[in-house]
Amino acid sequence: MRFMMLMIPQGYESAEPGTLPGAEQIKAMMQYNYALQEAGVLRTLEGLHPPSMGARVSFRGGKPRVTDGPFPEAKEVLGGYWVIEVGSREEAIEWAKRCPGADNETIEVRQVMEMDAFPDEVREEVQAFETTQQR
Repeated sequence: MRFMMLMIPQGYESAEPGTLPGAEQIKAMMQYNYALQEAGVLRTLEGLHPPSMGARVSFRGGKPRVTDGPFPEAKEVLGGYWVIEVGSREEAIEWAKRCPGADNETIEVRQVMEMDAFPDEVREEVQAFETTQQR
């Protein structure tokens, strides 16, 4: 089973463009990332720039509308994520608990939707898409 661990750093919603974590924080996080890698559970990971450098596209009324960051209504934003593959939700939570997070950080653990959970017609549509991507 694949799980996405979403890092939610409180205060990041108002961070200035170009804000980066400190060297000590990066060092601790790299040790954690190596542990995930050595255990063979890490599939991918990325850090995200603050919302002040992003944009949101909403679709109210069926028309796309772009809003540049920062987003004043944002209460929680993502600072980064990991995708891990483990045997259970409990194992994913145990990995999240090992993260060297700071007092202002929360990790949300969410299972990735797998194709076998969908009906046949959905899987066929996805298979057709994947086939076109391989060309």
